[in-house]
Amino acid sequence: MSDQPTQAPKPENTKAPKAAKPQSKYPVNMTETAFPMRGDLAKREPQWVKQWQDKKVYERIRKASKARPKFILHDGPPYANGEIHLGHAVNKILKDMIVKARNMAGFDAQYVPGWDCHGMPIEIQIEKKYGKNLPVAEVQAKARAYANAQIDLQRKDFIRLGVLGEWDNPYKTMNFSNEADELRALGTILEKGYVYRGLKPVNWCFDCGSALAEAEVEYQDKRDPSIDVGFPFAEPEKLASAFGLAALPLEKGYVVIWTTTPWTIPSNQALNVHPEVEYALVQTVRNGEPILLILAQDLVTASLERFGLEGSVIATCKGAALSLISFKHPLAGAHPGYDRLSPVYLGDYVTTDSGTGIVHSAPAYGIEDFISCKAHGLKDDDIISPVMGDGRYASSLPLFNGLTIWEASKPICATLEEVGALFKLEMFDHSYMHCWRHKTPIIYRATSQWFASMDNQPNDGGESLRKTAIRAIEETSFFPAWGKARLHGMIVNRPDWTLSRQRQWGVPMAFFVHKETGDLHPRTPELLEQIAQRIEQGGIEAWQALDPKELLGDEADLYTKNKDTLDVWFDSGSTHQTVLRGSHHLQSQFPADLYLEGSDQHRGWFHSSLLTSSMLNGRAPYKALLTHGFVVDGEGKKMSKSLKNGIEPQKVSDTLGAEILRLWVASSDYSGEITISDEILKRVTESYRRIRNTLRFLLANTSDFNPLTDAVPIAELLEIDRYAIASMTQLQVDVLQHYEGYEFHPVVSKLQMYCSEDLGGFYLDILKDRLYTGGVTSHARRSGQTAMWHITQALLRLIAPTLSFTAEEAWSFFASKDAYAESDETIFTQTYYTLPVIDGAATLIEKFNALRVLRADVTKRLEEVRAAGGIGSSLQAEVELKVTAGKYALLDSVGDDLKFILITSAATITEVASDADETIVVTPSTQQKCERCWHYRADVGSHADHAGLCGRCVTNLFGSGEDRHFA
Repeated sequence: MSDQPTQAPKPENTKAPKAAKPQSKYPVNMTETAFPMRGDLAKREPQWVKQWQDKKVYERIRKASKARPKFILHDGPPYANGEIHLGHAVNKILKDMIVKARNMAGFDAQYVPGWDCHGMPIEIQIEKKYGKNLPVAEVQAKARAYANAQIDLQRKDFIRLGVLGEWDNPYKTMNFSNEADELRALGTILEKGYVYRGLKPVNWCFDCGSALAEAEVEYQDKRDPSIDVGFPFAEPEKLASAFGLAALPLEKGYVVIWTTTPWTIPSNQALNVHPEVEYALVQTVRNGEPILLILAQDLVTASLERFGLEGSVIATCKGAALSLISFKHPLAGAHPGYDRLSPVYLGDYVTTDSGTGIVHSAPAYGIEDFISCKAHGLKDDDIISPVMGDGRYASSLPLFNGLTIWEASKPICATLEEVGALFKLEMFDHSYMHCWRHKTPIIYRATSQWFASMDNQPNDGGESLRKTAIRAIEETSFFPAWGKARLHGMIVNRPDWTLSRQRQWGVPMAFFVHKETGDLHPRTPELLEQIAQRIEQGGIEAWQALDPKELLGDEADLYTKNKDTLDVWFDSGSTHQTVLRGSHHLQSQFPADLYLEGSDQHRGWFHSSLLTSSMLNGRAPYKALLTHGFVVDGEGKKMSKSLKNGIEPQKVSDTLGAEILRLWVASSDYSGEITISDEILKRVTESYRRIRNTLRFLLANTSDFNPLTDAVPIAELLEIDRYAIASMTQLQVDVLQHYEGYEFHPVVSKLQMYCSEDLGGFYLDILKDRLYTGGVTSHARRSGQTAMWHITQALLRLIAPTLSFTAEEAWSFFASKDAYAESDETIFTQTYYTLPVIDGAATLIEKFNALRVLRADVTKRLEEVRAAGGIGSSLQAEVELKVTAGKYALLDSVGDDLKFILITSAATITEVASDADETIVVTPSTQQKCERCWHYRADVGSHADHAGLCGRCVTNLFGSGEDRHFA
């Protein structure tokens, strides 16, 4: 049928030609196909990749789908740094499969790949390569060049995976137009009233020298000193009154706190107790001296035991009674610089799970501490904040200046010991915040930053950002469904978004700030647009080069240029604005139909995209969110360099072929962890071979079939052929439903089962006799070929989203010259095939499914007889099926064709009264074997001119052909 064998890239033939087999006098119809049995994927795929690029196949798909409704999967941009790993491969392959499946479902599904280009990791690479303290303009130029080089590296590997997209025109967050539109987006949310500047503890990394986003924080175990510290009594009369005493029995006493961050003690400014918790005044003796302690009543016994003391409770009171009573700083006795008081503030967040039930409050280094102190009237200027951006104490801090906070833990504890304020020190293992880039511990640090408020009402009087985002989550579909609760929980509890970063390679928060008041220039919205226009022409470098006088004139001396850059999560999180509605608006639509990323992006890109769009558009930028799990090795361990358990996608492509990676991704349940190992890839390769062999059989056995002249009308097909089409129709409905729900592993599982069981194990197994021994142009053979042709049309399209290289290769052999030209020489311009309607399809499927069950019983019995040496092949057998009335009617309904279904030389049925009487009798045939069809028949040699042939082979070769109706 296909006269296109030259259209597929061919492997070089280096082997010597095999000696020709002697031709039989009575050949069977063994048609051939140039579609090779061996995929030779690693060698031949790069030729397909080149061909797709040269032919501009992606543009051909766009032309074919131009008038269709759009489906937009918006690409979450990978970071432009380093080679792609398996996680990247999973992500891009999943996206490609969805885009191709949607295209074939009749949509215009465009795919614009993107890259995230600004931010810390690239800046670090520049520092490593060229040293620190480069001029800003030089850092930006080198960072831009570096990002472009990384994009070229990654793009090549993504294309090699068979991913089709607009690779010549991707979006980059560092494109000038995108940088400009991002600044405009900042201007819009500023005008809407979401953005404010304030002092607040933010996640701070000393290595980054910058604030971090929530998504840039991970937790690892850390060993720290846990200490119990006493704050000496300062107001004994007030304490006596709080505990209902006329006076304290002793003058000396301490309220004891417990902390795992000794470095925060120098910055203490308050203490916190829970208003409803019962607190105890405990009398004890320490180092021979009677003293009083204040502890939560529930923790008295455990605390005294920890301190190695014995004591008794002499009075109790609710925490509320201690409100605003002050205590001395524990380091007051060591240096006059600490001679200050710490008042007690009430806090509902204080617990009695551990420690002493009293929390020390350093507002510069804890969010709850900060909120509590601010609520009690502490001014920003009064907050003690001695830790500098590099993690060292400022020179103004008494006793510990110049030390890093981690170095200072020991001397702080030693000083507390000296002044008698240290009640206990022990090392403590706990889960602690770390920078996801540097893997080093981070802290909360109060700095002046720009924030997007989660709870302030915007200027238009509408809902807060938090409420808008929560409503948007309700309107979003989630795959898998648990993603909804996860994202919802993160939005409900998150603090205000820290928008600013103290870096150089990023989109500037291009504000002019008044030097004295700190206020923004009154013309800020207008100025931002003017700056955006300059960035559109020259990139973010235009802000760096800008002399304020050019825009502010005589006012320039009153203002300073804000040096902060935007959080890179704002870069990628605003691509719905800068890309979908900006640089690539013609290829896109808003909102996108789908965002698809790893499950960590609930706190990353999904999250920042939701917040930016909620501020800009009052809704989510996506209709649906799909998440996939991380890749782990065969033992469930995460891939890592230290474990040396990584598998590189490039290596798999170069050895087994990218098609195997694609099939591995498709056959994995991506909703959880995705397991890979050499053993798993071996199994995937085996299943690929089964699918390929099925395709090759279909291509070979339709290669002499022209549907325009040879097709048999559907109503005239043999019954099993109509069943085969009905069965494929049922499978296709099933598969397309899975594609619709982005479920690939059931698709692969069902297609594999279909190829090996439904086709290989049943239909094609039975059909071989008709294909090989029937008359070449007989109705019986053409009927089978008609069914196979329709099945192949459907099957190739169903596998195309997953096995893209194989489907494209097979299409080039299968499609007729006209059909190939009409498809613009690619299967990806096609939509799913509409199979012929089969009358009574459900009844047919039910009938043949029942026959398959009986056939399996016969096959099992034949195997037993063969194992015992009674027969060789199944064709050597004659079977008698003794069955009850219902089964008798079923078997009788296929007439004499039953033997072809059972693949025996003869088959008879006998009706019996009960299930107990049912049996299968296998008898070796006493007839002669036909040298052509291998059936054992009484009429072998009945034709004088063809002594080795049976009667049906004679009529198939030289007469009108045998009469077949069912199989």
